[in-house]
Amino acid sequence: MSKPNMIYIITDDLGYGDLSCYGAIQFQTPNIDKLARQGRLYRDAHASSAVCTPSRYGVMTGRYCWRGKIKSGVLHGHDGTLMEEGRMTVPSYLRDNGYATACIGKWHLGMDWERIGPAVSDVDYSKPIQNGPLSFGFDYYYGISASLDMPPYCFIENDRTVGFPSEPKDPEDFSQRGRGGLMVPGWRDEDVHPILAGKALQFIEESSGGDRPFFLYLPLTGPHTPWSPSEAFKGKSGIGPRADLILEIDDTIGEMMKLLEERGIADNTIIVFTSDNGADPFREEITVHGHDPSGGLRGQKADIWEGGHRVPLIVSWPAKVSRGTISDELVCLTDWLATCASIIGTDLPDDAGEDSFDMLPDLAANEGTRTIRESVILQAYDGMLGLRKGDWKYVRGAGGGGFDQSQRTVIGIPHTSDREIRPGDPSEQLYRMSSDRSESSNVSMEQQQLISELRGELETMIEAGRTRVKSGEQL
Repeated sequence: MSKPNMIYIITDDLGYGDLSCYGAIQFQTPNIDKLARQGRLYRDAHASSAVCTPSRYGVMTGRYCWRGKIKSGVLHGHDGTLMEEGRMTVPSYLRDNGYATACIGKWHLGMDWERIGPAVSDVDYSKPIQNGPLSFGFDYYYGISASLDMPPYCFIENDRTVGFPSEPKDPEDFSQRGRGGLMVPGWRDEDVHPILAGKALQFIEESSGGDRPFFLYLPLTGPHTPWSPSEAFKGKSGIGPRADLILEIDDTIGEMMKLLEERGIADNTIIVFTSDNGADPFREEITVHGHDPSGGLRGQKADIWEGGHRVPLIVSWPAKVSRGTISDELVCLTDWLATCASIIGTDLPDDAGEDSFDMLPDLAANEGTRTIRESVILQAYDGMLGLRKGDWKYVRGAGGGGFDQSQRTVIGIPHTSDREIRPGDPSEQLYRMSSDRSESSNVSMEQQQLISELRGELETMIEAGRTRVKSGEQL
């Protein structure tokens, strides 16, 4: 079999309960459901962080972001690059193995702008941008530098802005976390997703007849704020603009699957569909319409609790992956680099993919399953770490580690409202996930020996600088 094409779709703030194939009932996502029916749906998949920049770093490098220079929080649109020079990435590995590579969408890993003053936004937009996606394995890039609510409000093609940001853009509704800054004349948030979707379809069509397999990394901007669906999808969900955006994403997935079929390359094309972290909900979705974006999990985006980082993950590869299957294997979004190496048939060097594990034995049809990884390290917005191992989840700290209560979009919801650390709360947390999926009972005080063991394992993994064993070593 020839090398498969690969399309890696990562949405922005899509929650574990935001798709009908994961239990949503207030609206349906038929195209993503179809993708799940033709592939494998994972029920215990985790982003390596509960917020976007560190999570995306993990996808690109197969390494936990907190091992590098960013220990908490996220980057903004004018921030410099987070990526280390010379580090192997998924696109650089695939390009070295004969792939045409493209990134279309939200980068959010920093890039180095031409500075003309001391402020982070003092930028000369007429000059080329250094250390963006082209420097880390991509042949082509079209997208935005960070989240859709972060300036500069402009597209970037390869290493240049498309037009020059010159007009102020003030958010109309600050509850959507819009940030003031410069935009290119005529910029409209609702145009961004359709433009990116069109570019992605164009890349697939142009690449499908080539002599090289292709890798498309498609980091979509929704359903992150601002909730600005295009005109055709406004009001379509019946429960609010955020859900409308999800339906717009679903439509894009349908168009992509249709194109792959028309071009005759669907069978040997891998599609990965996931999210960078948990949901940041639109309040009325829950309070009025009863839609739970976290799917019954505690917490939301930014939290160390499951709603912050357990994400939908669907992998379709008709030529290899059994149709309509469900996996409860513990996986992390850092695992794609090692999985690509397994698909290609090479070993990763020891200085790459330090926290990446091969998913192929679980994915491949007629090859059975095995434990992909024994554990995964989790991270909250404030940098607090946790360790999931088997039935147990240990958190090295109190509270959720997410946004301050006053900044929450959703308040008064029973399973997400217990945010604050109360006097007398234990300084660590321990939950038995098999019987307490909602993390309602912290048993740390009753399980001191287990707490000590898991704390020690976490500290050992931090100090080791890696969780994937080196070549020639045994587990």
